[in-house]
Amino acid sequence: MKSVSARGCVWAAGIGALVAAAAVDLFASGADKGVGWPQAAVLLLGTAAVLWPAHRRPPWLTPQLRAVVPAVASLLCTADSVVRSGALFGPGELAILLCLLFVAVRHCPRTSVMACASLDGAAVLALPVRPFLDDEDLMLAYMLIGFVLIGLTVAFAAYLRSQDYRRTVAVSETRRAERLAIAADLHDFVAHHVTGILVQTQVARMMADTGADELDPVLAGIERAATEALASMRRTVGVLRDTEDPADRRPVGDLAGIAGLIDGFASPIQKATLHRAPAVPDDLPHEVQAAAFRVVQEALTNVRRHAADATQVTVGLGYERARLEVTVSDDGRGGSQLPPAAHGGGFGLVGLKERVTALGGELHAGPRAEQGWEVRALLPG
Repeated sequence: MKSVSARGCVWAAGIGALVAAAAVDLFASGADKGVGWPQAAVLLLGTAAVLWPAHRRPPWLTPQLRAVVPAVASLLCTADSVVRSGALFGPGELAILLCLLFVAVRHCPRTSVMACASLDGAAVLALPVRPFLDDEDLMLAYMLIGFVLIGLTVAFAAYLRSQDYRRTVAVSETRRAERLAIAADLHDFVAHHVTGILVQTQVARMMADTGADELDPVLAGIERAATEALASMRRTVGVLRDTEDPADRRPVGDLAGIAGLIDGFASPIQKATLHRAPAVPDDLPHEVQAAAFRVVQEALTNVRRHAADATQVTVGLGYERARLEVTVSDDGRGGSQLPPAAHGGGFGLVGLKERVTALGGELHAGPRAEQGWEVRALLPG
């Protein structure tokens, strides 16, 4: 709050100084008969262009228009003073033109920034022509001062413009990375649930004739998986639409959610068990818990896709030396009855490894010595 109020005080002081300088110009120009009104028009246009509040500017009042119109008026005033009689220039007009030069360099589009800045610079350099047309030495001295002021203004405005560009690029990259992460979350959740629907549908078809009494739990599992898939997509779409509270809508996962994954995975054909060591703490960082959840989710999805003959899947959570160990193993020999389109493109483990290594962890996946496949992740706790 203090920094905001201090910034407001500086802004108010700057406005007051600019208005006071413009008033000095008006008073000085009014002393010369016949030359007051042109300068008054320049000061009025320039002050309006500089001080018009940004939130109240009409759409047509573009940075180009703000920079060009007062500069053209100043040049016409200079030409008029040369033709009619010498006129003074004051600090107000000089400050306004430098402010508009700043606006041109920082805010004008690339296609017009050079033209607008050149026009404002020319108006600044033309100011000494009014009173010193007959004294070349003084005129050149004031022009040299004008060059220095122009250079400082352009350098400062160009620096801020480069910072604006870097900030825009950083924000764009952050948004892109966040949307890619959201897309990965959507893939993980939906692929997991839809694969489960496919497997349980196949089980239901096999049991339709032989095990009608056991069919209802399978159908309930299909309904639950479809509901969770729709909920995941709804949460993700809510984030992509920039909802007011995206944190509550983003798909999340933690250690507690792993039990729900295993319950949803289990079927009459495939059994799944969870072994969680008592040493595993409940207050691990959220990103570590989310990564562990994704490891289990991707491993279970791959069991459904590539090890349909597996009868036992074991998920283990251990904690030792400030590291969380997540293991998912099965006893399958490989093979799947899923359609080819449901096998996936093989990028799940690649993305999972990127997620784990980004946290400083390790991920290993490969065949077990006796039989089956194992995925093992070590995450810093």
